[in-house]
Amino acid sequence: MSGKGLPNDAGESSKMKVLFHINEAERWPRVITNIINFLRDVETERASIVVLANGSGVLGYNPGEQDLISQMENLHKAGVAFIACRNALIAHEINEEGLPDFVVVVPAGITEIVRRKVQGYAYIKP
Repeated sequence: MSGKGLPNDAGESSKMKVLFHINEAERWPRVITNIINFLRDVETERASIVVLANGSGVLGYNPGEQDLISQMENLHKAGVAFIACRNALIAHEINEEGLPDFVVVVPAGITEIVRRKVQGYAYIKP
């Protein structure tokens, strides 16, 4: 059973794979809340969660956003992966070396979205 006693058609041992996409900096609080709510409903070990930021969403990885970075770091410790689009970092003049250690940079966010969809990730854009 999963989620309030509903049966899990994929089987109890399957991981729920979710890609959260953020391309607007002001939506970070909603993304973080969605992830926290998701993890409350699904055990952490049964979830594979990736957050991909492109567009102005990469501004959330700015070290000056200390409260947000702290929330991300806690989620990363719980197994959430954070990804940044290199094209967006360049467009917003953000130096990769200044990103938090838990952020992985990919060449193009859109390609990563497609790659994750092919791998069976559900796409969520809060």
